Amino acid sequence: MRRSVSAGLRDMAFCSLAVCLFCLTVTADHARAQDGYPQRPVRIVVPSSPGGGTDILARVLADHLARSLNGQFFVENKPGAGQSIGTEMVARSTPDGYTLLMAASTLALNPVIYKNIRYDAVKDFAPITLMALIPNVLMVHPSLPVNSLRDLIALAKQKPGELTYASAGLGTAPHMGVELLKHMAGIDFRHIPFRGSGPAVTETLSGRVPITLASTLQGKPLIAGGQLRALAVTSSKRAESLPNVPPMSEAGVPGYEALQWYGLLAPAGTPPEVVDKLQLAVNAALRTPDIKARLATDGAEAAGGTPSDFAKLIKDELVKWAEVARAANIRAD
Repeated sequence: MRRSVSAGLRDMAFCSLAVCLFCLTVTADHARAQDGYPQRPVRIVVPSSPGGGTDILARVLADHLARSLNGQFFVENKPGAGQSIGTEMVARSTPDGYTLLMAASTLALNPVIYKNIRYDAVKDFAPITLMALIPNVLMVHPSLPVNSLRDLIALAKQKPGELTYASAGLGTAPHMGVELLKHMAGIDFRHIPFRGSGPAVTETLSGRVPITLASTLQGKPLIAGGQLRALAVTSSKRAESLPNVPPMSEAGVPGYEALQWYGLLAPAGTPPEVVDKLQLAVNAALRTPDIKARLATDGAEAAGGTPSDFAKLIKDELVKWAEVARAANIRAD
């Protein structure tokens, strides 16, 4: 009996040792795999059509990552359903670092506007880094008798619901930016949505819809030419592209901020070592002259930061825009 017990103990000890050695081997192999990342091509999914700001920025970034990480990075466009198709595809992808998402701020807008969004902007993704911030500018037709944001707020209070504003469409950043202004200032404008920022700005240029919110890049030449009057930008500080235009927080609505943004994410569960490696590489790329120049052409400013910084931004955006959507009764099928 003693020999049998002793033999059993030896067998148990041997098995335990084998399991430990196996775990150490797997851990070491995993670590070596992450140290060598990427070992095969990495796709950056852009959930919109080729040629837009998100797509162009993703392609510039892919070139930088290919050089800095000594691997292959390529862009794959998956447009449709207000960017939801490509976004959901990444959310359902294997979390191994070989499928990434170049997202815009619609990542946090769509879930509060549309009922059938099949991804969770928080739970389904591992944020890597915020890449860029894009302020918009509130503009009015010169025929509207206002010279400042305070003037516009006063006029709106005199004529509740009579003034109209043009946006790039339901749930877009310009639409939600004006709704946030209405909510915080206690005023009311009627929303006239269009298919894109181009038609919206054109209607304001004609004077038919006297108010609009658009990117600083789009607004700058119109403001300089006197075709439209700038009242405020949506960032918390003055925009580099329009340094003479005050932010809304200074112009009459304290605490206001509404920015469009771009950021890089991976599926939830992606190894932290891969996320950290990508974050360092992307932040280094954002400091290069060609990335800064590319962003400047879109009126954007480089951001950067940690994965936790970006995760907090997404959570904060969801809370903020959900409150605005409820207040304005904005919901689409």
